[in-house]
Parts: sequence; C-alpha cells; structure tokens
Amino acid sequence: MPDFNQDHFALFGLDPGYAIDVEALDLAYRELQGEIHPDRFAHAGEADKRLAVQWSTRANEAYQTLKNPFARASYLLTLQGIDALAPGHAALPLTFLERQMEWRETLAEAVASADTDALDRLENDTRAEAGGLLREVAELLDTKRDYPAAAEVLRQYRFLEKFLADIGDAYEDME
Repeated sequence: MPDFNQDHFALFGLDPGYAIDVEALDLAYRELQGEIHPDRFAHAGEADKRLAVQWSTRANEAYQTLKNPFARASYLLTLQGIDALAPGHAALPLTFLERQMEWRETLAEAVASADTDALDRLENDTRAEAGGLLREVAELLDTKRDYPAAAEVLRQYRFLEKFLADIGDAYEDME
C-alpha cells in the first residue's frame, strides 16, 4: 500500500505544479486503483478491507483534486500554507468588482428581455476572462512562485466560476 503521508502529486508520481500531464495522471490513477481497489480485497480480513476502502477514497479525492484546474491550484496553495478561500482575505480589486457589477447588470437585462444572443456574448466573454485568470494562476504558481498573488487571482476565478453558473441558470429560466 502507498504511504498515507504522501501529497497528492507524490501519490501519482507527479512533480508538484499547476501544469501537469493529465494523461500521466489518468494512467497513474488507473494503476493505483488496480492495486488498492476494495474489490481486490474482497476475501481479505476486515482490517485490510477497511484500509483498501480508505486508500481508494484517498486516491479518488486526490485524483479529482488534481484533475480540476481550480482545485489543483487551491491544493498547491494549501501546500504553501495558503487557504485561498478562507474568510478574511483582502477584498477583490475594485476594477474587478466593477466589471462584475456591469456583467451582472448585463445578465439581468438579457434575462428580462429574453435576449439569448446577449447571454451568449456574456457567457463567451466570461469564459474568456476565466481562462485568462487560470493562465495567470499557472504563471504565478509555476513560474513566478508568487503564491499570495496566485491566491488573489484564484479568488477572482472562483467569482467568475459562480457567475458562469448563474448564466447557466439564466438559460434555464429563459426556456
């Protein structure tokens, strides 16, 4: 069995970093699950069965964390002692908040007028902005190693992620 003290990257034999080889992660996950999956321990003692379930759960959680760009960035920050989403962090930059207010107004107007074209443009703009923020997070984590700045940008990304969910809800409300 692997070592419970390993971080998620070590568990899958990956170097810690935002940029990862997703195919290597997938392969390592499948190999690890082949070794530790509870079905392999069906005829083992109760202690071994429990351990296999714990390991399988840990592997699943680690895999899901590393597979998701937001979760991977947040985890990397946690390894540096930074909880990017902890209450009490500095407020988001005023220019960012002003833009979000404008986008929320645009969303409300699009819904009120049932303007799917406006909603499409808003979604595309938001996705582009979110993609840019993730690229910035990658650079701050892997190249500049500016973890506090990466945490701030990650909080902005989280805001956009929630806004994209609101846009998705608006599409449903318009149907």
